Amino acid sequence: MDMNLETHLKKHNISFIEYNHPAVFTVEESKKLKQSIPGMQCKCLFLKDENEKFYLVALPALKRLNTKNLRSILGVKKLNFGSPEELKQRLNLTPGSVSIFGMIYSTNVVLIIDKEVWDSSSSGFHPNLNTSTLVISHEGLKKFYNSLNSEKRILVL
Repeated sequence: MDMNLETHLKKHNISFIEYNHPAVFTVEESKKLKQSIPGMQCKCLFLKDENEKFYLVALPALKRLNTKNLRSILGVKKLNFGSPEELKQRLNLTPGSVSIFGMIYSTNVVLIIDKEVWDSSSSGFHPNLNTSTLVISHEGLKKFYNSLNSEKRILVL
């Protein structure tokens, strides 16, 4: 686990259970792990708009993001994936390890959590590395969300 993340979680009294597993880079690969890891399986997308504003969107792993709807909510014309270089610069993450937990490194990234993820009793995210998954309760997610100084929103996506 990312040591800075572990420090952040302990500082904010956020409980978690860590499940170690082989590296996974896609939702398809992670489906094999679902049987052994409880909670809502989630994915995170690193996006940017035409004004170079960046967003980290967390949603259920199998849910398809309605980008037209999200663009409308955000009042932007375009949303594209950020580059690996932008991901590293903005969240200190690499492709395959994109997670809400990268927000501890955020430089001007808006966190958007889908309401389904927010309402789940527990959810799983990579701890900034793709060789394990941290499962946190709704209360833990709420504490993490409130620990961030970044702009953040909970939306129906």
